[in-house]
Amino acid sequence: MKNADQRTASADDRQRLSGLLSSLAFGDRSALAELYQRTSAKLYGICLQLMPSQSEAEDVLQEVYLTVWRRAATFDPARASPITWLSVVARNKAIDQLRRARLPIADGDSAIEVEDERATAIEMIEERESQGQLGRCLEELDETQRSAIRSAFFNGSSYRQLAESSNVPLGTMKSWIRRALLRLRECLER
Repeated sequence: MKNADQRTASADDRQRLSGLLSSLAFGDRSALAELYQRTSAKLYGICLQLMPSQSEAEDVLQEVYLTVWRRAATFDPARASPITWLSVVARNKAIDQLRRARLPIADGDSAIEVEDERATAIEMIEERESQGQLGRCLEELDETQRSAIRSAFFNGSSYRQLAESSNVPLGTMKSWIRRALLRLRECLER
């Protein structure tokens, strides 16, 4: 019985983290705060294992959450669990920091390697495919939901701004967006 309860809790945690990453993709700062609260201990542990000091691990952890904030839309629950994706981001950031720290800084004439933050060709192809699928899925939403999602995603509008512009209560707007995100997820998983 205990294992069944643990599997249910694990599935619930996975679903909650996936939802938080989806909300992050639309700029929801409260989702970032909750994601940090739920995952920072594990990610800090990963950083601490790889970095030579606590302060460097803390710096890397900050970079991890900045990256997650910027790249949450690239998370694909079909490819990895949320905690696996977050762990890979943490591990990669720590390794990048270690590589940067080992670069020799000689005289002013030598070039220093700078990490290229741009997406790789494969990431760009995957993103274009995802955008095409996302566009098709957006078309399946009703006009109100589609408009709210586009305003939140493309214009960075907050729930409050969307509610005011649509002349509806804040709770109603949150419900519309939550339902729209659920429908989008279902569509994207097909």
